Amino acid sequence: MTALPVPHRVVARRAETVDTVTLRFEPVGPALPDFLPGQFAMVHSFGRGEIPVSVSSVQATGGLAHTVRSVGAVSDGVCAARVGDVVGIRGPYGTGWEARRAHGRDVVIVAGGIGFAPLRPLILGVLARPGAYGRVNVLIGARTPGDLIARAEVAGWATAFTGVTVDRPEADWRGDVGVVTQLLGRARFEPEETTAFVCGPEPMIRATARDLVQRGVPAERIQVSLERNMRCATGHCGHCQLGPLLLCRVGPVVDWTRAEPLLATREL
Repeated sequence: MTALPVPHRVVARRAETVDTVTLRFEPVGPALPDFLPGQFAMVHSFGRGEIPVSVSSVQATGGLAHTVRSVGAVSDGVCAARVGDVVGIRGPYGTGWEARRAHGRDVVIVAGGIGFAPLRPLILGVLARPGAYGRVNVLIGARTPGDLIARAEVAGWATAFTGVTVDRPEADWRGDVGVVTQLLGRARFEPEETTAFVCGPEPMIRATARDLVQRGVPAERIQVSLERNMRCATGHCGHCQLGPLLLCRVGPVVDWTRAEPLLATREL
């Protein structure tokens, strides 16, 4: 990992929603160390600052992709980047999804909103190795159809059971409506032989993990990705502290056995 931003050039840009884009980067010079799915980088918009962003794709060439939602001054600057522009990236930071723990087991992947982006490289890796896993289930929830990311790509995942639901449908929406946990009843998995991966807003993470445990999935085989306000990414500033955990070091991916008591504590 590097503590200094390394210049990366935008080589592709795709608008996902009205406020979200996916940017693909290639290093201008030497590449950063390899990222694992679930890890994050600090992305620097020159003149504005930097923000933590999970990788949404990892290329063998040293390139990266990040899906970024415009919610503030720095993310506005990153989202405004065009092909040919240069940003700074440092990392990798944090823990990643432990896909190897799911080998030989059924897989349930649950994404809420932009939480789909950190799960995308995990999903692609699992789908690329069909013999290594049991039945694969990808369940996605969003506020509206317009907030769904990579809809065409998701529609092509024929080897997985894929369920998509929204909270507020639009006139032409013909899919499911409601919370993402309602899709678990249609997913195909043996709870005792399942590994689950969950990312999204914290209320959705709590509801999904608890539902999975109630259905018989062992808590220690449920991995969740937690977000806090990461500033330094090295564990020195304390902004990402959640109880005893500094999430930039021991997160963002943690087991539900570790996350559950922390997320159950008000104002923590």
